[in-house]
Amino acid sequence: MAVTPVSLIVIAVVALIIFGPKKLPQFGKAVGSTLKEFKDATKGLADDDDDDDKVSKKSEGEAKQEEPKKIESEA
Repeated sequence: MAVTPVSLIVIAVVALIIFGPKKLPQFGKAVGSTLKEFKDATKGLADDDDDDDKVSKKSEGEAKQEEPKKIESEA
């Protein structure tokens, strides 16, 4: 579903009718702050996933380095 300029104008007019000119700026500010918090939260989750990937790759590398030592000690 594409968002066209006409649909944005219709949404703006309906919002103006429903909320009125005095409440509309407050509503816009609330929506903006909510979107900012959501983006920050999703960025934090993505950063946590990246950190987990780095730790697991590092652990795999350490495990691979330890395997030859075990084989040598068994021989």
